[in-house]
Amino acid sequence: MSTIRAVVFDLDGVIIDSEEVWEEVRRGYVAEYGREFLPDTQDRMMGMSTGEWSRHLAEEVGVPRTPEQVADDVLGRMAERYRADLPLIPGSVEAVRRIGERFTLALASSSSRVLIDQVLATAGLTDAFQVTLSTEEVPRGKPYPDVYLTAAEKLGLAPAVCAAVEDSSNGLRSAAAAGLAVVAVPHGVYPPAPDALAKATLVVSDLRELTVEAIDRLR
Repeated sequence: MSTIRAVVFDLDGVIIDSEEVWEEVRRGYVAEYGREFLPDTQDRMMGMSTGEWSRHLAEEVGVPRTPEQVADDVLGRMAERYRADLPLIPGSVEAVRRIGERFTLALASSSSRVLIDQVLATAGLTDAFQVTLSTEEVPRGKPYPDVYLTAAEKLGLAPAVCAAVEDSSNGLRSAAAAGLAVVAVPHGVYPPAPDALAKATLVVSDLRELTVEAIDRLR
């Protein structure tokens, strides 16, 4: 039985309530080119890296731009939205600070590096994390374990002594595949699939339930 030494937070859906912003921006972008944003398009892209979702919009949805152009277009619009109004989840900053008083913290996000850095700066959390990683910086995005394995490696810790805080199906699958203890904070609008939720050791309804004591009980 291992004692948890570090906690790795997801960003989108855990610290910021951005999934609706992502969907609104990408849905509008796809519509501008006369393409159809299918009911499962947003779910399929949750957890994908920038390269993966931009390729999906270009090649599968059919936006007549290169994946690189799609990424630049969409990330620019997302950055504008964040500058105007950062959609922090209630209690998220407090939860990060609370958990950080006891555990080493890392961040493992599917967002691009530019968005991660901007969100943390705006939220006043730049100093909270010892390691921050984008799935752009590892070979494969979530649900593959790469970003969590790399986060643990950069912390100098075994995955077994790390916990992940995730909301999405692909995020939960990624953390579990990497061997971390998994805490699920299901999103009300985009709930995880039952099989993904089953990978969580702890499920909390909101971040106020994410306490040092709850993390201590994971292993």
